[in-house]
Amino acid sequence: MSDDEWALIGPLLPAECGRGCRPAGDNRPYFEGMMWMARTGAQWRHLPDEYGK
Repeated sequence: MSDDEWALIGPLLPAECGRGCRPAGDNRPYFEGMMWMARTGAQWRHLPDEYGK
């Protein structure tokens, strides 16, 4: 996803609040991971590490 596309979509997503010992992070890797899943049709366990957990 390009920076211009993220500039349009990013503000529409709610900010992540940290959970327990895991601090809040940027929503972009998570969103791109969901887009990768939709594009490839792969199972969640095959999601590359670059998109987070």
